Amino acid sequence: MDKGGAYTEMAKSSKLVAAKRGRVLLVRRRRDQRWMFPGGRRRGRESDKQCLRREIKEELPKLKLGRLRLWKELKAKKPRSGRKKKPRSGRKMSDAIFITTKASGRLAIGDKQELDKAAWRKPRGVRLTPTSRYIRDKLF
Repeated sequence: MDKGGAYTEMAKSSKLVAAKRGRVLLVRRRRDQRWMFPGGRRRGRESDKQCLRREIKEELPKLKLGRLRLWKELKAKKPRSGRKKKPRSGRKMSDAIFITTKASGRLAIGDKQELDKAAWRKPRGVRLTPTSRYIRDKLF
């Protein structure tokens, strides 16, 4: 926390964008039913790529990935969820977005407390998390 009591620590995470035949790989969060690109927060001293590989193994253990290529690092202040007029939370986010052209295997959910579904979906017409919406709008 800073002197004013605001939370200012970076929440470093990695996300995967995998596309196949006009569809992208998305997972759905159980708590709010929003779809997102798979991935999660870094632990300890792991690199962005190590983080992503670990998160994919936890979330989608049957999925096999090809070469991962860093597309972009996003750094921004995260808005508060809910109404648009509320002030920002002050929390900063930092996401490393990786792209792969090869992803195969069954989409079996590993972390059933966090996720309830994984699917290859068209990138438009689904309710996405803010970070995933940003990624979709920039890439598709």
